[in-house]
Amino acid sequence: MAPTRNDVLASLATVKTPDGRPLTESGTLSEIVVGDGKVFFSITVDAAAVKAWDPVRAAAEAAVRAIPGITSAMVALTAERSGGGAAARPAAAPAGGGHGHAHGHGGGGAPQQPAVPGVASIIAVASGKGGVGKSTTSVNLALGLAAIGLRVGLLDADIYGPSVPRLLGLKGKPQMGPGNKLIPLKGFGLEVMSIGFLVEEETPMIWRGPMVMSALTQMLREVDWGTLDVLVVDMPPGTGDAQLTMAQQVPLKGAVIVSTPQDLALIDARRGIAMFRRVNVPVLGIVENMSYFLCPNCGTRSDIFGHGGARDEAARLGVPFLGEVPLHMDIRETSDAGRPVVATEPDGPHAVIYRDIATKVRDQLAGAGGRAAPRIVIEA
Repeated sequence: MAPTRNDVLASLATVKTPDGRPLTESGTLSEIVVGDGKVFFSITVDAAAVKAWDPVRAAAEAAVRAIPGITSAMVALTAERSGGGAAARPAAAPAGGGHGHAHGHGGGGAPQQPAVPGVASIIAVASGKGGVGKSTTSVNLALGLAAIGLRVGLLDADIYGPSVPRLLGLKGKPQMGPGNKLIPLKGFGLEVMSIGFLVEEETPMIWRGPMVMSALTQMLREVDWGTLDVLVVDMPPGTGDAQLTMAQQVPLKGAVIVSTPQDLALIDARRGIAMFRRVNVPVLGIVENMSYFLCPNCGTRSDIFGHGGARDEAARLGVPFLGEVPLHMDIRETSDAGRPVVATEPDGPHAVIYRDIATKVRDQLAGAGGRAAPRIVIEA
């Protein structure tokens, strides 16, 4: 018989809170989602109490995973500041890994973010808005980096709209490895992790910001990435919690901004660049996606969204321009089929474009040093 919500509650009743009460009587549990052997829920406490509650979160996760029939569990510890003040700032994770919680740094310089063991460089692929082909670019950039000889991982950090599993044609769930770390799935030579492996494709992720932050931290630091030269992070669109979490909790070597040529997309791209600069993340460059359309029948080129806007914007803002990717049926078809063009058509013209972008990113990384963690200031 498949485990039920009642089974989960019975198991959680054996977990004690810091004041000795059963967890189920503490009033801190969110709705518990159980399905297909997977369990998701959060524990919400006051920001001042998160340190005391971290062992409770770990015990709750262990208790749920011990239930027969449960194959995976994700328990988010979220914090809310009492008194109606501004939301607490996410702080850097402790040096031994673990979870990011809401408490600010004191005075003085901000500490160096703890590295992810085995990962030499982490880069974010971001966009100021959705619909510009960021995930397709992330996947093909990662494959392009692998094609030029690097060991590469791909983290799908788009919690609300994970598309990497479909783009890589990956199905299944990660297994637990030594040290209770998840083993990433492998796709076309990449080490891959996504929330999409843990929930059904059509399941809506109705999570608040702190839950997203906790889930991102778990998928980054509680995964056995092995030894990687580069970890590519496919960010959700925008400049919200996910980006701020990654900027503060992860020693990002830089960010790649994806935009289409038209003015509306470039406005949002500017916001993305400004956000990364504000939190001291180097911008490795801009990719102009859907740069032009080349008719497969007559060969006529059409600038559907205009052309050259991202190149001009890169020059204006003083960041590298990484390249133009056309709007083409082959890229769309291979993406939908889970057979990305760089891996399945390596000698084709589109694979050449992505490998050229990857080479420029690699060269940018060679000149990007380490950086101290920024202090994140949320303005009212």
